[in-house]
Amino acid sequence: MIYLDNAATTRPLDGALVRAQRYLTECFYNPSALYHGGAEAARLLQEARSFLVSQIADPARFSMIFTSCGSEADNQAIFSAARRGNAVTTLGEHSAVFESFKELKNRGVEPRFAPLHADGSVDADALLDMVDEKTTLVSVIHVSNETGAVNDIAELARRVKQKNPRTVFHSDGVQAFGKVDVRLGKEIDLYSVSAHKIGALKGTGALLRNKNCNAVSAYIHGGGQENGLRSGTENVFGIACFYYAAQAKFSSLAEDGEKIAHLKERLWGLLDKEIYTRISPMDGSPYILTVSAPGRRGETMQRMLWDMGVAVGTGSACNSKKPHSRVLEACGYPVNILDGVLRVSFCPENTEEETERAAQAMNEAARSFGG
Repeated sequence: MIYLDNAATTRPLDGALVRAQRYLTECFYNPSALYHGGAEAARLLQEARSFLVSQIADPARFSMIFTSCGSEADNQAIFSAARRGNAVTTLGEHSAVFESFKELKNRGVEPRFAPLHADGSVDADALLDMVDEKTTLVSVIHVSNETGAVNDIAELARRVKQKNPRTVFHSDGVQAFGKVDVRLGKEIDLYSVSAHKIGALKGTGALLRNKNCNAVSAYIHGGGQENGLRSGTENVFGIACFYYAAQAKFSSLAEDGEKIAHLKERLWGLLDKEIYTRISPMDGSPYILTVSAPGRRGETMQRMLWDMGVAVGTGSACNSKKPHSRVLEACGYPVNILDGVLRVSFCPENTEEETERAAQAMNEAARSFGG
């Protein structure tokens, strides 16, 4: 199987699993325990936390709260920071943010949704126009999980703070962390990441917090783990996998990015332009290429491609049962484009031969569809 749905999830890295195995079978202790085994597990957590923060931020400025997933990190950020007034986000967010903002209305906070450009990036000026003296939170996705468009969160955060210095700025960085160059500046308050998008396990995520941001409150109450901000015994094995996978990813970040950018453009170059339309921007994440075969059904072609030995997505895996992508609808695409969407997303283990075979299969599937 040629796996090209890495924006949905990634295959766990063998090296990370082997190294982390010890924390499943030998050092399986509760990191809150006071004996030596517990202390050893606690040391692993601190090592992982320090490393993960240091790859994208200054550890003197940022701390990290381990969570069960990126969605939990998004929820903790949003429901901690947006408690009154209004909160601003975009129509291009992952459902973890979008649905949380819809829930804010039930909690007395006015949600505001900024429009998108055709490539899935936010209309920055429109978003800034929505920020006022009552805005408690702004949340902008860093890399679109649907198109790969990259939002300039540093510039957006700076402009938001100029309008209202008290506004908390959060970004969902799940598709950016370990894939594109990220460096969080002082304007960023909260940043969500996920392990299973970079070769680690499902069930592990984290929320980075600027130490000057006091808006975060406990989302799960109990034993007071994670400095009282996320109770529950930590998933040491999952966090170890996250740590070791991140070590591998960040050691070859630039090299992998160049390789994958080449594969992405190679695939696009081989697709039949009389059939396929490109949705992803040229300057987006190298990891995501979203296209459409107008007049076809993306989910039908997805099943055909699976039978041909190629796995691709049709948009956000979290919304795969809905008829059309909410995000791409917000980009302004007509129904015939929305019907035929396929999302191809790469990993460093993909090869040029796989890319060429996938392009051939995509062309064959679209032609045999009879659109």
